[in-house]
Amino acid sequence: MRSRRPLAVTFVRGAWGLTLAAVLAGCPSKPKPDPAAKEAPPPSATPLAPAEAAPDPARGKELVLTFQCNRCHDGTGHPAAADNKHCVHCHKKIVDDRFEAPAASIARWKPRVKELADAPSLEATNKRLTRTWVTRYLLQPSDLRPHLHQFMPRLPLTPSDARDVAAYLVPDVDPPAAAAPAELAGADLGKGRQLLETKGCGSCHVFTGVAAIPSSAPPPMDGKQFARGHTLAPDLRFVRERMTAAKVIAWLEDPKAVVNDTAMPKPALSKAEVKDVAAYLLTAELAAAPPRDEPARLPVLTRKVTFKEVDEKVFHRTCWHCHSEPDYAIGDGGPGNSGGLGFKPRGLNLSDYNGIAAGYVDDKGERASVFAKDDQGVPRLVRALLARHDEERGAETGPVRGMPLGYAPLSAEEIQLVESWVAQGRPR
Repeated sequence: MRSRRPLAVTFVRGAWGLTLAAVLAGCPSKPKPDPAAKEAPPPSATPLAPAEAAPDPARGKELVLTFQCNRCHDGTGHPAAADNKHCVHCHKKIVDDRFEAPAASIARWKPRVKELADAPSLEATNKRLTRTWVTRYLLQPSDLRPHLHQFMPRLPLTPSDARDVAAYLVPDVDPPAAAAPAELAGADLGKGRQLLETKGCGSCHVFTGVAAIPSSAPPPMDGKQFARGHTLAPDLRFVRERMTAAKVIAWLEDPKAVVNDTAMPKPALSKAEVKDVAAYLLTAELAAAPPRDEPARLPVLTRKVTFKEVDEKVFHRTCWHCHSEPDYAIGDGGPGNSGGLGFKPRGLNLSDYNGIAAGYVDDKGERASVFAKDDQGVPRLVRALLARHDEERGAETGPVRGMPLGYAPLSAEEIQLVESWVAQGRPR
């Protein structure tokens, strides 16, 4: 597992990876109402279709707004969220020195938001991806982009929701799968592999499951374009799940003809070479993905653990992004407190001791403790941290959603610290 870790922030972010830091920890201006967000219907506004019913793209478009995809992604078909609600736009302005704030504040924020200043556009999704893959990814996001700091969060989507959103983003029905797509007839996999090695593909992409692709010189591009392309470059292992042969070929021939603002440069490939590369991406033999082991559950510490230590190493480093007081976070308490991204307001404030002690609002609308133990004797707060590891392994997580949402799981040592503090009676 990578050591990619969330950064302590006093700014804001948006999920999905990108997830939410941009506004939750406080862009320094008071947020204004977001007209687009006001128009978003609650998840229950449109009755869910039965599982066997045809997907409803019109409902999918509503759900894109309900789940606030426009807080992180451009190209949703809806107006972008206001800058003080748009996590990526807010961070990008800070990085590019276009945010109106004192220079000292910008200097403090910039190192913390630089890895959270981009997210893939949803423009022309229909020309790039399959509906089947989009549906599956929405329900069980995976670490698709190894160089992107944040993850697509697991949103409160039902299977019907995911099918409808996918039908909106990908209007064309997937063609029947073909064992040997006609578009790849006559392709040479050996040449395809060689071209990946010599055309600069390895400078941005990884391709897990095959021998590592060496990093050769990429096509000409400026530094910013390369940095963005590297950050957003997906693992090529998933090409065969995400794209058809026709879509891969169109993409390799001219990426900007598919997505105008893509950072992917046009590779210098002939039509025959495009076919060779596409064939290797889609049909090369892949080694099985290494299984993710269940993390070791470390015993509680015998030394004293105080709230101050846990707050500095966990709560204010990670959890505060999505669980904070609206006034403290300059107007938005995050989806884990005041609600958002399709989540109900839970009133869980992890920005100070008293807020954590006050607990959260359960499904009955009543206050409940985050320290209450489940039938296995695990406090709910700890269970949420363990569940994030379960999500990464593709295991069942039960009723508790894994945390931190849209970030890498906490380490065994960090979970041990939280569990030790709880077991010791939560000393200040």
